Amino acid sequence: MDYKKTNAPTSTQTRDLNALYDEGGNIYESVVVIAKRANQISMELKEELKSKLQEFATYPDNQEEVSENREQIEISRFYEKLPKPTLIATQEFLEDKIYFRNPLKEKSKSKA
Repeated sequence: MDYKKTNAPTSTQTRDLNALYDEGGNIYESVVVIAKRANQISMELKEELKSKLQEFATYPDNQEEVSENREQIEISRFYEKLPKPTLIATQEFLEDKIYFRNPLKEKSKSKA
């Protein structure tokens, strides 16, 4: 997914707990779903940033040869300005863009 085009806020906002409850049916389950999705997003962003910065990787022979690369700094700043993974995950959850299921609930329904 392209997280650069998300409409998630870049700063923390107060959320209506009733909206989280309405989407998941249980506030705690909703928070767990958001947390798990935030971990997925975080890992994806980390891998993407790592692969982009790998292009600039040079291995100097000694510590004195370390230099700054302007493009590398700009890439890092861009990723710092993106919304945090928890904000992206919360926005996705509220917009019904996350598919989730609870296998324990499905088992209990099938037994009844």
